[in-house]
Amino acid sequence: MAVGVIVAWIVTGPLFHFSDTWQLVINTGTTIITFLMVFLIQNTQNRDTEAIQVKLDELIRATKGAHNALLDLEELEEESLDAFRTKYETLAAEARAELSRGTIDTGTPEP
Repeated sequence: MAVGVIVAWIVTGPLFHFSDTWQLVINTGTTIITFLMVFLIQNTQNRDTEAIQVKLDELIRATKGAHNALLDLEELEEESLDAFRTKYETLAAEARAELSRGTIDTGTPEP
């Protein structure tokens, strides 16, 4: 469809003597379409992110030993989220240290 519109615009160029109005039509049209596409893409990304969060919540809920407190984590205030992030950064650093000592890192969350 887009190619058809461009071809029609080019073909009508000689009819309008390649006037400023002729150029303005395509410029205005593409600007409006671009503006609307931004909203469409943003909506799609938001829906995709929400679906991923629900799937992750289900994985946490269904995994034995997982912390259910991590469900719906994206809804927390920034300070609470930072506290969780700090906790897991510490766990990751400890796991890397254990790996560097040659131990296996396959532990499960503490009860």
